[in-house]
Amino acid sequence: MSTALAGRSVHVVLPGDVDDATVPSGGNIYDRRVCQGLAAAGRPVREITVAGAWPRPDEGARAELARGLTALADGAVVLIDGLVACGVPEIVVPQARRLRLAVLVHLPLADETGIAPGPARELDAAERATLHAATAVLATSPWAGRRLIGHHGLDPDRVHVVPPGTDPAPLAPGTDGVSRLICVAAVTPRKGQDLLVRALGSLTDLPWSCVCAGTLSREPGYLARLRRLIGELGLDDRVLLAGPRTGELLADTYAAADLAVLASRGETYGMVVTEALARGVPVLATAVDAVPETLGRAPGGDVPGLLVPPEDPVALADALRRWFGDPALRERLRTSARARRGTLTGWDLTTRRLGEVLEGLRSPRA
Repeated sequence: MSTALAGRSVHVVLPGDVDDATVPSGGNIYDRRVCQGLAAAGRPVREITVAGAWPRPDEGARAELARGLTALADGAVVLIDGLVACGVPEIVVPQARRLRLAVLVHLPLADETGIAPGPARELDAAERATLHAATAVLATSPWAGRRLIGHHGLDPDRVHVVPPGTDPAPLAPGTDGVSRLICVAAVTPRKGQDLLVRALGSLTDLPWSCVCAGTLSREPGYLARLRRLIGELGLDDRVLLAGPRTGELLADTYAAADLAVLASRGETYGMVVTEALARGVPVLATAVDAVPETLGRAPGGDVPGLLVPPEDPVALADALRRWFGDPALRERLRTSARARRGTLTGWDLTTRRLGEVLEGLRSPRA
């Protein structure tokens, strides 16, 4: 970060659950890490956390956000999480006329799985109005940047790609090199645990266990259906819905993994992919949205995992059967994952890129 940037405050508007360990998410991790990184680089960070059911908050949360933004001086630099900003253009757009406002989009609002068409259209229109008013828009992957530009008709010069970083980690010893599967993701329809369970239900002749680590509280109805499906397929003793894991417990989960599986219906980045690769763990994932870019290739050109079509438990099961049945394939994927590990970038680069965007924000009156 340049010396010109150091010392200038940035106001960061965050959802109220950003530090809630019971509902960890890639977006919350990103928000927290860039706040820490900006502060460590010498830029004072003034956090404004706003509790509420974003992106559809109640009147109290809306009023709190409005008060927080109104209190800022004209020309203040503001980084606001898109979950908070994009559903309330009537609050954010007037403030964007006087603030240097950067909106960080972790997930386009209407892209969330399971939203009915009417509400999805409303959220989409609200997001479009907010992003057109912002001084800059931040996307977490090249795919997400292209998606925002094309879908909302944004000026490409105002959209900046700032991918998450990855912390260095020791190589995972695994369990037996084959049988321990992990799925690190919130238990929601978007993450596709139901697809994974259906695939595993056709592989009961093979020796495997699967740990699903992620919050269980975001979608109670989906959780109930998933538990019922696990029971119907006779997988209660083989699929563990472990709940959220952070810190050393999450590190231990990765350390025991032989293969990471992500059956998502959509991903704007997929931080769990790079978290697995940082430990040399191959990844089996759906080839959806940004996931192929995030998985990437090792320096020799090999893909450090397997990609299957989304919404296809049969293809997922076929890929898993290949993994279990082909020792040469497993060794090739492990070698590629360990090579890809050396190409991952850290949070210092994320912070530097984000700082450059913030430094370049022009006053709305300029």
